[in-house]
Amino acid sequence: MHHYGVREVMQLLRLPRGTIRSLVQAGFVSPGRGPRGAWQFSFQDLIVLRTAQELSAARVPQRRITRSMRELRKQLPDAMPLSGLRICAEADHVVVKEGATRWQADSGQYLLAFEGDPIAGSLSVVAPASAQSRGARQWLDNGIALEQAGGEGALRAYERAIAADPALLDAHINLGCLLHEAGRLADAEQVYRAALIACNNAPAIHYNLAVLLEDLGRSEQALEAYREALRGDPSLADCHYNLALLCEKLGRAKDAIRHMAQYRKLMRRR
Repeated sequence: MHHYGVREVMQLLRLPRGTIRSLVQAGFVSPGRGPRGAWQFSFQDLIVLRTAQELSAARVPQRRITRSMRELRKQLPDAMPLSGLRICAEADHVVVKEGATRWQADSGQYLLAFEGDPIAGSLSVVAPASAQSRGARQWLDNGIALEQAGGEGALRAYERAIAADPALLDAHINLGCLLHEAGRLADAEQVYRAALIACNNAPAIHYNLAVLLEDLGRSEQALEAYREALRGDPSLADCHYNLALLCEKLGRAKDAIRHMAQYRKLMRRR
């Protein structure tokens, strides 16, 4: 069975890293682990992620995506994929349509509209968005598409996305990751530091910064960044995992055991 890495998922679905991470952490997909602990997704995972992609493309906040899909998962039998449904918004509720049956998935105030072919697993989403947010999202999508080609094009696209919408979390994450992968660690740190201000200390930024600081050999600072990420979101399983390994490396055995136990606890819930 073929498995897909994070980069492949980004290229195939044009889905930002931040949304992928959010969906994994929320338990909607449970990818395996490849070399060096890298995520590996199945084809079924891609179906679920593709459904979430349409929400992301409609500029739906990640918290709304994860909350809505979590509620859907609770009500669906295991044999029914999310892509086999029609979803729409009525008033301030997300409503699922399965044939002639209609039922409420969650309660929220964000107006969404979904249409598509359940058999093909595709959805199209209509949601209000300002010209500025549409422009930022387009630059983000361009950056994801350009990553496959390499070069500076993706970097420039992410920078344009941030310029159009400084609070666009996925653009900061993708830009920082790309710089990190290119060995431009100082530039990546600068991106993450700025993102902490622009994105209101988002836990995902603290997490990525911690990984970067580890690679820079600044273990104590990395330790604190991981802790900051967990203060914002204690359910970040990968953060507990990395923190456990770092604590072990630093000779803090009790902390290492505690965080590894929390990691395993979170993984059992999925």
